[in-house]
This record gives sequence, C-alpha cells and structure tokens, in this order.
Amino acid sequence: MSAAVELDIGLVIAGHGRHYVVETPEGRRITCHPRGKKSDCVVGDRVRWQVSGDEGVIEHVEPRRNLLFRQDEWKTKSFAGNLDQLLVLVAARPTFSESQLSRALIAAESAEIPVRIALNKADLPEIDAARERLVPYSRMGIEVHEVALKSAPDQARATLGPVLQDKSTLVLGPSGTGKSTLINLLAPDAGAQIGDISQALNSGRHTTTTTRLYWLDAGRTTALIDSPGFQEFGLRQIDAQQLPNLMPDLREPAQACRFYNCTHRQEPECGVQAALARGEISEPRYRIYREIFEELSPR
Repeated sequence: MSAAVELDIGLVIAGHGRHYVVETPEGRRITCHPRGKKSDCVVGDRVRWQVSGDEGVIEHVEPRRNLLFRQDEWKTKSFAGNLDQLLVLVAARPTFSESQLSRALIAAESAEIPVRIALNKADLPEIDAARERLVPYSRMGIEVHEVALKSAPDQARATLGPVLQDKSTLVLGPSGTGKSTLINLLAPDAGAQIGDISQALNSGRHTTTTTRLYWLDAGRTTALIDSPGFQEFGLRQIDAQQLPNLMPDLREPAQACRFYNCTHRQEPECGVQAALARGEISEPRYRIYREIFEELSPR
C-alpha cells in the first residue's frame, strides 16, 4: 500500500465492463483499466492509478464507506460505492412494484445507506393510489417527495435540490419513472457529460448499460449516479433470520416474539403477527417479508 499512496488519486465516474472513466481532482478524465483480470471497481470509488500510454491503469481501490449491490443465485451486481444516500424514483404511472421498492430499501439498510423516495407524475389521476401505497414507508420514517418532473420542473427542482445538495446520491428506479428527465433537469450539461463518458468508454450503443456519475454543480460537490434499470433485485447477501431487522416496520414487533428464532409465519405468540392483526404492519409489506424470507431460506 505504501507504493499505492504515491500514485495519483481519482474518482471513478463511469464504468462499463473493464473500462472505467477516472476523474482527477482537477477535473481531467482518463479512460482506465484495472490491473490484472479481476475488476472490482464501482462508480464512486476513489482509486490510485498511473499513466499507461494514452490511458491509465487502476492499481488500488481505496477502502469504501459503503457499497450498494444486489445478489442472486448466479452473480453479484454492484450499483455504486461511497454513497451519502439512495433516491428511489417511482411514479404514479406505471404502477410501481412494492417488492422491488422494498428490496432496494433492504439492501440500503443492510449497507447503512440513508434512503429517500421520490414519487413522480404527481399531476396524474393515479397519484392518490400511488400516494396511499407509500403511506407505510412514510410511517417508517422514510421521506417521500412528490414531484411532476415534466409538467412542473421548477417545483421539482425546488423540492429535490436541497435534499441532494452536497451529497452523492444513487438514483434507482424502473424504466418509465423519469430518471432521464430528472438527470436532464438537475444536471444542465448532462448531454455533454454523457457524450464525454460514452466516447471515453467507447460504449456508444451501450450507454444504457453504463453506470454514470453526473455533477450537478460547478464545484463538484453534488452528484447524481444513474444506474441501468433492472428486472430482478436479489438479496442473497442477506441472512433470512436478519431480514426483520432490516425492515423498520417489522424490527420492533419482532422483538416481542416468544421464540428467539421465530420466522413470523405460524409460530404462537408472534409479535409480528400481532402487529399485523392490529394494522401496524400493512398486508403488502408482510407479504413481501414472507416472499423474501422464503427466497432466502435453505431449500
């Protein structure tokens, strides 16, 4: 490590395959490749690198504060590291998946990353139903910010600007929720940044599969990280017995169970079942808990 300290330091602002764009403290961007076959860099990493011809070689990844990732039976997919917060973007239309939302929140809770939810398309008639579905999350203490990115951009900027300022924020959300609209609204030169990054990565047609960091200010203190959409969000990194501890609405009721290894499904004197009966845990949230618990339990 002593040798690595003498190398230049940079920030990984984009990644595609084994190609990365590293930004220097002065704002210069260099296409870099990791040393050796293994590639363990993610956007948001601080790395030590050195010049190699017209490009650079990443020699060392500095220790991370955190890492948000998903894991299924076959592979692990990292989103980004060193995050200050996660912003999950959902919309009044199309109807969002509570299961996917909950999985992202559980992964963030496991990584100790604070979360906010942005509910887009607040101008549509479906907003009341979407708002109602998010009530359990508000009760857990998660801030929900309603915006209409296309029809009321100034209001959206005023709502989201202060909560993003001076932070590195990963935006997750399914297609159709308005992620591109959000980035273009808040990052005035997003198009230029995309062009620079795509050219550096030689990714052209692969731009939708690239994770990218966008600076929202000239001082480079506020960043939005956009990651490709996903259909599945595996949580194989989570121990099934720890699942209630990562779901704020189940955490406290789970402490009232008679049995220390209660699965909260059919055991007598279960605190979670009692809270469910009292209406303190919503039926959809309990169904999601069971779905994920069964997925994580040994077969």
